[in-house]
Amino acid sequence: MASLSRFSSLISCPASNTDETHSWNSKENTYNFLHGRGAFGKPNEASERKGLFSDRILDLLKVDQIEPGRIICSLTVNPHVTNPYGTLHGGAVAAVAKLVAMACARTVVDEDKELYLGELNMSYHSASAVNVELEVDGCILKRGRNVTTAAVEFRVKGTKKVAYTARATFFTTSVSKL
Repeated sequence: MASLSRFSSLISCPASNTDETHSWNSKENTYNFLHGRGAFGKPNEASERKGLFSDRILDLLKVDQIEPGRIICSLTVNPHVTNPYGTLHGGAVAAVAKLVAMACARTVVDEDKELYLGELNMSYHSASAVNVELEVDGCILKRGRNVTTAAVEFRVKGTKKVAYTARATFFTTSVSKL
């Protein structure tokens, strides 16, 4: 096992309040957990391809309805975007939320304006297992001259149970014309 002392932190952590007699076993287990997920290994060649994660997220979505200020999509959870528990990974949920919120904002923001994500708030209400179908409903909450806010709700198709919710705030600026 590689030494954990070779890793340094850029932030200052408070002194540990654990018992000094605590064994290294838990630290070794943590290292093994991270190592088993590829934290210290070389990434797969395919994963280094530009746009891989975006492609995987886009492959999940099927657009059902688009109208000004609202987008409804379908999403089926597949194994490529799950966590070790076999449920939709939180990062994938956030990526989908950002994508749908930005697409929603694009339906109401002028084409000559750039959109910048300023804030993304996520709430994870319940997990979604592989092959679960979700309805992703995005809508504009507020539209101003320089700020647009969108909400995204993930519901289980059939039961309409809310699985995840998100709120995104976008800032807009005009693109300079040369």
